[in-house]
Amino acid sequence: MNTFKYLTIIFLASFLFSCGSNSAQKKNDVSIITNAEGQAITLGNTLELSISNPKNHDISSFEFKLDGKPVSEKVDLNAHKLGDHVIDATLVFGGDTETISQTITILNNQTPKVYSYKIINEYPHDITSYTQGLEFYNGELYESTGQYRESTLKKVDYKTGEVLKNVDLPDDFFGEGLTVLNNKVYQLTWKRGTGFVYDVETFEKTGSFKYGNSVEGWGICNDGKKLYKSDGTEKIWTLNPETLVEETYVQAYHNKGKVVELNELEWVNGKIYANRWNKNGVAIINPENGAVEGVIDFSPLHELVTQHPKLDVLNGIAYNPETKTLFVTGKRWDKLFEVEITEN
Repeated sequence: MNTFKYLTIIFLASFLFSCGSNSAQKKNDVSIITNAEGQAITLGNTLELSISNPKNHDISSFEFKLDGKPVSEKVDLNAHKLGDHVIDATLVFGGDTETISQTITILNNQTPKVYSYKIINEYPHDITSYTQGLEFYNGELYESTGQYRESTLKKVDYKTGEVLKNVDLPDDFFGEGLTVLNNKVYQLTWKRGTGFVYDVETFEKTGSFKYGNSVEGWGICNDGKKLYKSDGTEKIWTLNPETLVEETYVQAYHNKGKVVELNELEWVNGKIYANRWNKNGVAIINPENGAVEGVIDFSPLHELVTQHPKLDVLNGIAYNPETKTLFVTGKRWDKLFEVEITEN
C-alpha cells in the first residue's frame, strides 16, 4: 500500500471516529429534567419535562416518549399506571440523532386504608397441606399445595375438610397458585416456568403453558375474562385466556413505594387481594393501575391454629360469592377461617 493511500485511510478513520465521539460527547452533556422530586411523583400530578443543555449545543429538535409512546412536555398522570417508567428524549444535533433516558416512579396519591376482620366460622383444614392457592368455583372449594414430591391439586369439602378429588403433580414440580375460569383449572408451578390446565370436573390435565416474561409462578386469579398472575415481585401480569400469553402488567405501589413478594391472589369485587410472603397480611390492589388501596393484617390468626414445628405463614385466600365472605388459611394450618372484612 502506498503512503498516500495509507494516510487517506488513517485520515478518514480519524474523521469518522472524531464525529462519533463528538456526537457521544454532546449526548453526555445534556440530560432530562423533570419536576419529579427524587425522580418520584404522585398520581394525579402533571409531569413536566425539559432538556438541560448547559453547554448550549445546537439541538435542532427533540421528542419525548414515556414508556415508548410520544408525549408532550406536560403529561397528565391521572390515567397512568403506578411504578417505574422510562422517559426517553430523542435529540437531533445537526445531522446526528441521539437518545437519552431517565427513569421516574409514579406513586399512589392516597395512603392505603386499613381493614380489620371478624371471624364468622372456623373449619377443619389438612394440617399437612402446604397451601399455595385457594378458590371457590360454583360453590366448591379448590386448593393447590406445594413442596416437591408433595404438590397436589384437590377439591375439598370446606365444611368438613374432606378431600373430594385429588391429583398429584410430578415430583419435580412445586405447586403454586390456582384459579378456575370457564370450567378450566389453571395451576402454577414455582421455578419451572410452567403452568398446567385441567378439566374442572375430571381433573384431567388438558394442557400446559409457559410464563414468557416473568421468571416464576406464585399466585393467580381471574376476573371472569382475564387471568392475573404474580411472580414474587411487585408485578401482576395479565394473561390472555386464549393464548395464556403475558400481555401486560401493573406494579403494586402505595404512596411510599412498591410492595414486593406478592403471592396468592384472589379477585374480590373488582380488586385483587394479594398475600404478601412472610407478612401474614393481604394487600388490596387496584388491577387497573397497581395502587395498593388497602391492607388487612391477619397476623393474629397464626396464633389460633395448632402450633407445631412445620407451621408456616398465612397463604390462601378464597372469596365465596354465595356468602360474600372471605376464607383464609395458611401453610400447614389445621383451620380454615371464614371472615368478614370491615374498614377501620
